[in-house]
Amino acid sequence: VAKDLGLQLPALRDRGARVVSEGRTQYFALHGKTGHLVTAERIDREQLCRLVDKCVLRCELIVEAEM
Repeated sequence: VAKDLGLQLPALRDRGARVVSEGRTQYFALHGKTGHLVTAERIDREQLCRLVDKCVLRCELIVEAEM
C-alpha cells in the first residue's frame, strides 16, 4: 500500500492510515512493519456469499493526515 501511494512506510504510519471494511467484521488490515494489505480475519466464502456467484469484499483505505 505504501508503495502504491508513493510513500515510505514511516510516512504511511505517521498519516494514520488504516483499512476499513463494510460491516462489523474487519477482514483486512495494514501490516505495521511492511505496509502490506493482509487478511485480518478468516474469510469464509460460503458463509459470506453463498447465494451470489460473484463474491466481492469491499474495503477503504483511510488516511487521516493530508496527502
